[in-house]
Amino acid sequence: MGIVERKERQRKEVRDSILDAAWKVVNEESWQSLSIRKIADAIEYSVPVIYDHFENKEAILNEFNIRGFKLLGDKLKEAKEHHRKAALQLEAIAFAYWDFAFEQKEYYQLMYGLGMPSCESLANVPELTAFIDVIHSTIEQLIKEGKAEQPNTWMKVHSFWSMLHGLVSINLMTTPVAHLGLTPEQMNKMILNDFIKGFIKGLE
Repeated sequence: MGIVERKERQRKEVRDSILDAAWKVVNEESWQSLSIRKIADAIEYSVPVIYDHFENKEAILNEFNIRGFKLLGDKLKEAKEHHRKAALQLEAIAFAYWDFAFEQKEYYQLMYGLGMPSCESLANVPELTAFIDVIHSTIEQLIKEGKAEQPNTWMKVHSFWSMLHGLVSINLMTTPVAHLGLTPEQMNKMILNDFIKGFIKGLE
């Protein structure tokens, strides 16, 4: 291995250790508690070393933001591939989105806590649009297969996404409450199922 290759590998190793340390802080404390100083102390490097790899804390957060949207996109794509009919695909996508939000809570809170990606970042970072593409293509196919008057696909995508995110946010921000003898999880799944069934019916 040449000198250039070795330096590049060492640089990547340091960068990865910075991200690993940052993720550990987030899991043990919170995104709000993350700081360059805490990362530097965790990996026993000086603060300037961190700044040599990342411009600031926001740059580190953005790295995780991109990772989060990629993970979500992969999760939805995998769920879709288990079915052939568009209606079943969209239902699977909805539940996969829900599961991701709670299985990867730290990622989800960061992804939406930073605000929606800008038009520029959407154009330059394909990971940020991957999950929307999965939803869009499925709804588009469902509309084509349906007999109802064809609505604006993007409007339906935003409606679908907004309702999903709204249901997730309610449960992330409030203490889950049981109703009708059901556990909070059972109740939430019933609500989610009711929403997606109604949404699909409106497109068929």
